[in-house]
Amino acid sequence: MSQPTPPAHQPAVAAATAAAPLLSVVIPAYNEEESIGETLRTLHATLLAEGIAHEIVVTNDNSKDNTLARLEELAQEIPTLVYYTNAGPNGFGYAVRYGLERYRGDCVAVMMADLSDDPADLVRFYRKMQEGYDCVFGSRWGRGGRVVDYPPHKRVINRVANAIVKTVFRLKYNDCTNAFKLYRRHTMEGLKPFLSPHFNLTLELPLKAIVRGYSYAVVPNSWTNRKYGESKLKIKEMGSRYFFIMMYCLIEKYFAQGDFRKKQE
Repeated sequence: MSQPTPPAHQPAVAAATAAAPLLSVVIPAYNEEESIGETLRTLHATLLAEGIAHEIVVTNDNSKDNTLARLEELAQEIPTLVYYTNAGPNGFGYAVRYGLERYRGDCVAVMMADLSDDPADLVRFYRKMQEGYDCVFGSRWGRGGRVVDYPPHKRVINRVANAIVKTVFRLKYNDCTNAFKLYRRHTMEGLKPFLSPHFNLTLELPLKAIVRGYSYAVVPNSWTNRKYGESKLKIKEMGSRYFFIMMYCLIEKYFAQGDFRKKQE
């Protein structure tokens, strides 16, 4: 059984107006000892400066390096940080799902531990959600989006995969595989049960949200390649898993008779 951190490591929610929704940020971390400090400090400082009530929920995915020790240190300086260790099963999807079962906020974003996602973009997502949307999706590839040092072969695969999803589901949105997205709590609850144990969770969440009738806005965002370590995404291992999720959501779209669609208020 996975053990949460002691109660002393539960976050103190950052100050904000009583009416403002509490933002949770779920971050999976596997062997991120070199990146996690800069990521969490930058994220916390940005949200604090913007007056956004928040908690930062990190799932240490049974790291083999000193990620856990770094989190223990960081919890002493970042009052809104809470962390857990997922003893297993492990994998990106499992780590994210572990955090999604434990966050406390009114809305939740998934971000990476390597600072590839910009906290300033998260602020823009959060502000956009206040207009009434159920989800806010980032797009790195449209007007206003930006990528820095994106590996050329991954870029080709990314654009082909997203073009297929866009065509099959008749979407205007062009970045479904981007993990960096924001969901209201009731939306996230409406996407359960989760199926994906790996990076295909990044496709499962937005496709389910779209197929099930949740409203969404698209906001341009930036992506910057990691400074330290190596990417955990293994493209050769993920093709069939992405295909499975795409087909599952397509079957639901046309054959589920609306059983899973958002309940109208």
